[in-house]
Amino acid sequence: MTAELDAIAQKMVADGKGILAADESTSTIKKRFDAIGVESTEDNRRDYRELLFRSQAMQKYISGVILFDETIRQKAKDGTPLVALIQQAGAIPGIKVDAGAKPMPLCPGETITEGLDGLAGRLKEYYDLGARFAKWRAVIDIGAGIPSYPAVRANAHALARYAALCQEANIVPIVEPEVLMDGDHDIDTCYRVTEWVLKTTFEELYYQRIRHEGMVLKPNMVVPGKKCPKQASVAEVAEKTVRLLKTCVPSAVPGIAFLSGGQSDEEATAHLDAMVKHGGLPWKLTYSYGRALQAAPQKAWSGKAENVAAAQAAFDHRAHMNSLAALGQWTTEVERKAA
Repeated sequence: MTAELDAIAQKMVADGKGILAADESTSTIKKRFDAIGVESTEDNRRDYRELLFRSQAMQKYISGVILFDETIRQKAKDGTPLVALIQQAGAIPGIKVDAGAKPMPLCPGETITEGLDGLAGRLKEYYDLGARFAKWRAVIDIGAGIPSYPAVRANAHALARYAALCQEANIVPIVEPEVLMDGDHDIDTCYRVTEWVLKTTFEELYYQRIRHEGMVLKPNMVVPGKKCPKQASVAEVAEKTVRLLKTCVPSAVPGIAFLSGGQSDEEATAHLDAMVKHGGLPWKLTYSYGRALQAAPQKAWSGKAENVAAAQAAFDHRAHMNSLAALGQWTTEVERKAA
């Protein structure tokens, strides 16, 4: 069991490949479709994800795909299960298993991610449907008086219990403690909070006997809040993020797949590239982007069958740029030439 988990985790962070986060909930995908004037029907959601899974980018630059419950059960127009399309492209199907962040009792403005009840049974079903890794997202906000100790500790504990259930089910857990980039906090505040969150998370993972070699970490980068008057350079974000991860993440973890967290497409690519270029890191660095991979193809597609090729080309471009970044080979010049 452990050898299989370790092998999947290694494949998820393979050189020059990253993870496509296509696990938007029905309400979230509706917001994305509203922005491009497309009705969020089951068929439209299926058609959109099918065009992604049939793209060349899937074979070249994507190691795994995080799916939503609806998507892992869907079939393409020709009757092929979407999971099979992912597997045929050489990528690994994964599944989002948390039930979302809900208000945390006695902690105003903070949330706790739910979904542990019945998770063991759901993981078995998802394994039978083809999932070989899972994702659970904990959300930590920065604001006046928050985060609090109860919120950080409870979310870290839930992440660790989820991870234990995954490894028991022979499924690789993506552990995602996200410190949000909303707000007006500066980069050093983000650093301090992220350090606290990561150290608490790995403490809880230890107590739950998680095998580091059979997991993937999906953290935020160390960035100032979007409303902070002083934004940071690419070099500063990379330096602080790498320094922080070196102090918090055990070297046995095979890889770190960053979330984009609301960054622009090119920002997320540039930050990843700058971190990889630091070199000498004990773990692989790559991407697990949702919006930063999908915004361009969604806009190009706009719900029209005649735009599928253009949407796939947009997805291919963005995934290619992130693949180069994961290898430390991206530059703004390469970006411009490839656009």
